[in-house]
Amino acid sequence: MDHSRVPVLEALQEFRRRGDVVYGPPGHKQGRGADPRVADILGLDVFRSDVLSLNGLDDRRQSQGVLEQAQELMADAVGADQAFFSTCGSSLSVKTAMLAVAGPGEKLLLSRNAHKSVIAAVIINGVEPVWVHPKFDGERHMAHPPEADDVRDRLREHPDAKGMLLITPTDWGTCADVRAVADVCHAADVPLIVDEAWGAHLPFHSGLPVWGMDAGADLVVTSVHKMGGAIEQSSVFHLQGDRVSPTVLKQREDLLGTTSASSLVYATLDGWRRQMVEQGHDLLDAALHRAERVRAQLRELPGLRVMGGEIIDEGLAAEFDPLKIVVDVRGLGISGMQATEWLRTNCHIDMGGSDTCRITASITHSDDEQTEKLLVESVRSLVERADGIERRPAVHLPEPRALELEQAVLPRDAFFGPAEQVPAERAVGRIAAETLSPYPPGVPVVAPGEVITAEIVDYLRSGIAHGFLVPDAADSSLDTFRVVARP
Repeated sequence: MDHSRVPVLEALQEFRRRGDVVYGPPGHKQGRGADPRVADILGLDVFRSDVLSLNGLDDRRQSQGVLEQAQELMADAVGADQAFFSTCGSSLSVKTAMLAVAGPGEKLLLSRNAHKSVIAAVIINGVEPVWVHPKFDGERHMAHPPEADDVRDRLREHPDAKGMLLITPTDWGTCADVRAVADVCHAADVPLIVDEAWGAHLPFHSGLPVWGMDAGADLVVTSVHKMGGAIEQSSVFHLQGDRVSPTVLKQREDLLGTTSASSLVYATLDGWRRQMVEQGHDLLDAALHRAERVRAQLRELPGLRVMGGEIIDEGLAAEFDPLKIVVDVRGLGISGMQATEWLRTNCHIDMGGSDTCRITASITHSDDEQTEKLLVESVRSLVERADGIERRPAVHLPEPRALELEQAVLPRDAFFGPAEQVPAERAVGRIAAETLSPYPPGVPVVAPGEVITAEIVDYLRSGIAHGFLVPDAADSSLDTFRVVARP
């Protein structure tokens, strides 16, 4: 296929050349009505490029096949049978993928270290989750993807499960043995969905972890805005084989997706695919070398523990994405959250993520010598000045087993059923009616239907005192918890 072509961008360029005047949405009429004060900040071209697909980029019947051509090129670029663009981010895409495999009352294996969007999907579609617990690294207090044997055991216990959803890479860059998990799923004749939100770049360089399609996954969801070059909310479904019906997938996406898809998302997805096919290997090669230089320099700084390939040698993960710079800062006497706040305030850099233990930065093809130098110098400043950072109350980190809560009620029933708000001390032993996800990374500590324990209340409450953000809690202070009402 001719990967110099960019059908969406070409259609947008032709729309502008024709000078079409639109009498439908968007109401700003390609910037004619945009407030100049807004355009001064965003740029008028953002509005000029905001065009509907129907009667805009394409005609009323979409007879030019603009989007279809762009999706075919994407599929060819990454070795998928089919690709589908989504403009609502992978939070919606993963919901759609799950709906395409399992419906209300059916079972689906799910990695318990999933993002809150997965829990939301369980609630929306009424699926019965069969949790596959991750491999927990007690020393680092970090969850790594489950292994193939864990998936095999759960499939034996639940032979009526409709498939498996695997999250890899994690927010911290650790990866599953996707091929082994795919083999286990296929031996049971069920599909493997891979939530590869952090892996859009993986198909384009052999020095990166294996790409889900190459490892035999049936359906892979990527967030191109995370490690790629498209704007926020840019997501793609990649499909191969016949275990997941493309017709069913498209219908489920139509059920959940927007009818007002963003041309800005489509255009940047299209352009990023061309860039990666033509230049991706060299761009990612430079990024890989840059990440290694950053990692090597940070390892020389006292008080830091920088994660890398040793995670594989220790048998905790099958692979590691070297473009993730993961730095444990507990040796400085502060938390990752405090480190991130200090770096933003004093160095004007925003880290990619943080938690109680660590900070992380993503190196992409967009970084250069200036951003490389700035990252190292900023973290060096943090190390030098860490003694002056005010100490906060410690977070009471639970033992790994304490995070494996009993699922007493289906998440959907708990979330939509009668509920009450009770003081934190009275929540112990009660069934949660809400999702509680310290953010970032947004992995729920408690899901609806799980039994709340004393260890979890202590962990979350001490976290709030330290500075946790738990945006999905009914009471963000966690003075009270929302629980299933007693009869």
